[in-house]
Amino acid sequence: MAEPILRGAGATHVGLRRQRNEDSFLLRPEAGLWAVADGMGGHDGGDVASRIATQALGALAVASTGQERLAAVERAVIEANRDILAYAQRRGGAVMGTTLVALLVFGGHFACLWCGDSRAYLLRAGALRQLSRDHSEMQDLVDRGVLDAHEAKSWPRRSVVTRALGVMETVELDLVSDRLAPGDAFLLCSDGLTAHCGDADIAAALAAADPQAVCDGLIALTLQRGASDNVSAIALRCEG
Repeated sequence: MAEPILRGAGATHVGLRRQRNEDSFLLRPEAGLWAVADGMGGHDGGDVASRIATQALGALAVASTGQERLAAVERAVIEANRDILAYAQRRGGAVMGTTLVALLVFGGHFACLWCGDSRAYLLRAGALRQLSRDHSEMQDLVDRGVLDAHEAKSWPRRSVVTRALGVMETVELDLVSDRLAPGDAFLLCSDGLTAHCGDADIAAALAAADPQAVCDGLIALTLQRGASDNVSAIALRCEG
């Protein structure tokens, strides 16, 4: 099957309360690969970790089949995890890591892979769907019924993730996949965006035709609402 036509754009901003941008994003349309990474670890930690992750994906050769592409992405993530751990060890064992969300497209299908609380959304036929499920303490408590949606918004440990690259010797990715449909619109973003923008905001933005306008609009809205963290977004639209 011929490759679908996807138009994409990305943007990032340090936000209004941080001194350093620890987010990174990757646009590789020729490889059918897009990714957002949100680093953690402070000065010379989180920014390095997120960059290691996106650079590992950026160095992949373009595979000829969907299965080969998926396997290559998984290998790159394993290598990035090992490289972040090694870098942290050289810094005396300082804690550092990064979340990661990636979208992989091949032959009329897509796969979404993630680790942590950076998210992926799909707008299809006017309906918004969150493809990823946060790997976070807050999400675990919501799933168990300990917190409701209102309580979760103000829970003090809402930003604590349960999975990330560079934290443990092994890294585990979750994956969802589906066929692409003309008109599908995707958003990949760091939690700096979803802390301030809800589903209605995201759906309204993704309904716009231009991916760059989607990213710029959502980041502008995040800044308007206080931008307590770094914020990054990639928007994609399937046109064939």
